[in-house]
Amino acid sequence: MKFQRIQDLRTDADLSQRELSEILHISQRSYSHYETGSRNIPVEMLIRLANYYEISLDYLVGRTDNKKMAK
Repeated sequence: MKFQRIQDLRTDADLSQRELSEILHISQRSYSHYETGSRNIPVEMLIRLANYYEISLDYLVGRTDNKKMAK
């Protein structure tokens, strides 16, 4: 499953894959696999991404179009 939203969020933030992978403390290659969908994203990584972008997990995985996190 390709996660287009993580690529869109990254490009909207003007970050390269390398820059974001350094922020997440993973290799650029691992991050690239997540964007292309060639590797499943671990829940821990989804949480890190949601926290970094301050968005909901549901938005990140395409279950809603609402970016806001529940309070």
